[in-house]
Amino acid sequence: MPCMDRLFAPWRIEWVTREDSGADIDGCPFCVLPEREDAREALVVAESEHAFTLLNNYPYNPGHVMVIPRPHTGAYTDLSGDVLADHARLKQRTMTALETAFGAEGFNVGLNLGDASGGSVDDHLHTHVVPRWAGDTNFMPVCSDTKVIVQALEESYEQLHEAFDEQPGTTRLDSGSVFIGE
Repeated sequence: MPCMDRLFAPWRIEWVTREDSGADIDGCPFCVLPEREDAREALVVAESEHAFTLLNNYPYNPGHVMVIPRPHTGAYTDLSGDVLADHARLKQRTMTALETAFGAEGFNVGLNLGDASGGSVDDHLHTHVVPRWAGDTNFMPVCSDTKVIVQALEESYEQLHEAFDEQPGTTRLDSGSVFIGE
């Protein structure tokens, strides 16, 4: 099968020309973003007492999120029992929301810990949750080392936000994100 030399994605111009490029973040993005007044702009979809769910700016698949404990640390062993339990519960609720919003059939879930792990933010740990579907990889990654993302971040945010909002025990915050209680 011949490979493409070019991939045309004209809808990506919205991303390229957007005003908020993230350059206005001073400090750790995982400390700054959940404190913003507009959760949608910050891509914070849901929050709990000790953690929050953030839509990934550079997704591998539509709905790719990170579940992030609030304490600023890169060491998993630094997290208290309360933070660990809350982080785990929010991961469960996130997977449920991804199943509801996107019909996810599976997940890749993982942490990049330490400089050698290859993560771009290594001083504030975060768990990636990537929704997967049977047959969701095609010839593009194999043939041209290219991953095609089929949905804009704004659309992913809307779908996921609605799915969180439908879960029992949630409260809409003034910022627009959804608070997940126990």
